[in-house]
Amino acid sequence: MEPQGRGVSESPRIEWAEGGLQRDARWRSEAAVPPPRRVQVVDDTLPADTAYRLASEGTGLLWRSDFQNARQLLQAMARRADRKPRKPPPPPSSPAEAFHLHRQAQGQRSRVLGKVLVELEGDYRIALPRAPDLRAACAQAWGPPDGRPSVASLRELLGLVGAFEWRRKGVAIPALGAAPGNRIHPHYGVFSPVRGEYLDLIAAAPLPSRELAFDIGTGTGVIAALLARRGVQRVVATDQDPRALACARENFARLGLQDRVELLEADLFPPGRAPLVVCNPPWLPARPSSPLEHAIYDEGSRMLRGFLAGLANHLAPQGEGWLILSDLAEHLGLRTREELAGWITAARLRVVARDDMRPSHPKVQDASDPLHAARAREVTSLWRLGHGVTQQ
Repeated sequence: MEPQGRGVSESPRIEWAEGGLQRDARWRSEAAVPPPRRVQVVDDTLPADTAYRLASEGTGLLWRSDFQNARQLLQAMARRADRKPRKPPPPPSSPAEAFHLHRQAQGQRSRVLGKVLVELEGDYRIALPRAPDLRAACAQAWGPPDGRPSVASLRELLGLVGAFEWRRKGVAIPALGAAPGNRIHPHYGVFSPVRGEYLDLIAAAPLPSRELAFDIGTGTGVIAALLARRGVQRVVATDQDPRALACARENFARLGLQDRVELLEADLFPPGRAPLVVCNPPWLPARPSSPLEHAIYDEGSRMLRGFLAGLANHLAPQGEGWLILSDLAEHLGLRTREELAGWITAARLRVVARDDMRPSHPKVQDASDPLHAARAREVTSLWRLGHGVTQQ
């Protein structure tokens, strides 16, 4: 079990008045949200409308009553956050504006719902009636307890429990095979491979070589594991996130692939060249608001452009670079196909082939989703790239 985050001395503190005393505790926030400046101690006599108003104004609501009632309050506040305005706003002028408005609404909703707070004892116990035992889930996410009390948002705690269950049960990956053990177990803070179409593309594409492959930004390790299962004798998988490296290492051991997959902490490429270099960068060029969102949002297309710019120097002469990318950003007006083509050409690369697949996740069919028009047109592609100039 690996400790995560900053040391106790560096941790932000949350302060509040209670029982005529000033109190403080360590503040925990995965998204590095600062602690609320105003904190009010509340219980289940607080009406949901009042709670929503206080939270919208920035007041933290430190819960001191039945834990399950706190969950009900959070659900009631979520219903208020999701209400349609009486006077609908004017429709967005473009898909890009729709995306940015959607992100703003998501951020505001998260900020308000994150104001319901729970105190944890020094061993991660929650001293509230009917509180579940979250000690194992907290230790798995945050590392061993340090004996000091802390405060976190109830919403984040519930997400932490969900991540604990994902890690315990694992995610079935049909592309790895039908055996029950072919599951990927995502760690807290590491993006789960719940969308499978890109794995189906990787499973079907013809391998240029079975000797060596690089997996750039391995995350849970699912792509490296799939390449090894397809017969690639040696895979070098990289990531710069310690959580991802620990997660991938555990998954390779579970799948019996630890002798064929080498893990390296690196920003993008390992040393040397390979006949196959694979990368599944975040698909949307926007700023992430939490560590987990780094797997979805790639501000300025940094990882995508870095992969393309460095690929030629890490690709064997007759090799292929596989870029897995959705075109959702294009339908949202966040990036054009011409920009992508320009980056490929500027990197001295050419498109050998492209394999496409339409996603089947539930949001594609959800007409109430603000981004439905773009999602309904989305295509996930595996771009097979080769050298654009003769290699010596």
